[in-house]
Amino acid sequence: MRVPTNSNSTQMLDRINALSARQSNLQTQVATGQRIFQPEDDPAAMGRVLTLNAEKLALTQFDNNTAFAMDWSNATISGLTGIKKISDRAGELATLGQGAISNDSLSAYAAEVEQLIEQTAQLANSKLRNDYLYGGTELSGTLAHPAPFELNTTTGLYEYWGNANQMTVPISENSTITPGTDGTQNNGIKDFLNNLISLRNALQAGDVAAVGAARTALESSENNLVDSISKQGAVQMRIEISKSQRTERIDNIEKLISKEADVDLPTAITHLNQASLAYQAALQSTSNIMKLSLLDYLR
Repeated sequence: MRVPTNSNSTQMLDRINALSARQSNLQTQVATGQRIFQPEDDPAAMGRVLTLNAEKLALTQFDNNTAFAMDWSNATISGLTGIKKISDRAGELATLGQGAISNDSLSAYAAEVEQLIEQTAQLANSKLRNDYLYGGTELSGTLAHPAPFELNTTTGLYEYWGNANQMTVPISENSTITPGTDGTQNNGIKDFLNNLISLRNALQAGDVAAVGAARTALESSENNLVDSISKQGAVQMRIEISKSQRTERIDNIEKLISKEADVDLPTAITHLNQASLAYQAALQSTSNIMKLSLLDYLR
């Protein structure tokens, strides 16, 4: 005569629980497409995934830096282009002033140049996200000089109170980019402002020779503006190349992570079906065994 014992019952329940846990794990894998949920599922693969995720996170930060650099460069070009348009008009007014035959015409030209000076000063002191674009790394100004370009009321000329440094932005593990203008370019903007003032004063005085000198100086300032805009174009090209390379790296990392962490769906479904059948069979056999009584063993 054989009688089921507590030990047998415990073993059967342990087997059922193990099959249930495996079935649940496989169901989760099929539902999520992932095969790793805990480090113990595959310690080696989990280590590789964590390393890849850390690299991806660093690249994402560089991507954010690149976006900021592009925003800064776009704003810088926009301001420089606006000043360039003012320079074009100032050159036309200088040419007209040299040929003017009436004081009224000269006064009208001088009045327009005065407006151009105001527009240029506004552009020179323009901001992005509350930071000055053309102040070097003196982004917020100082207590004594809150703006990078200020009119000295004593001399009647503009002064530059930013610094000679240039903003640098890291865009990769070992590479940085300078999306803004440098001290030389910013001082060139100051010179352009003062050349406009010289032109206005010459027009107001009716001094044709001084108008001609101001025109020559403005042409030199315009060349500097064109050079600054061209440099920003080169910066943006480098930013775009860096962004493209980084996007490719992130895509490759995501593929590697997927290779390590994603489940082979057809195989997982097959294993799930097998586990479900084994679980159902274990339940049925255990149920049958647990129904046996002492009389069932009497012969």
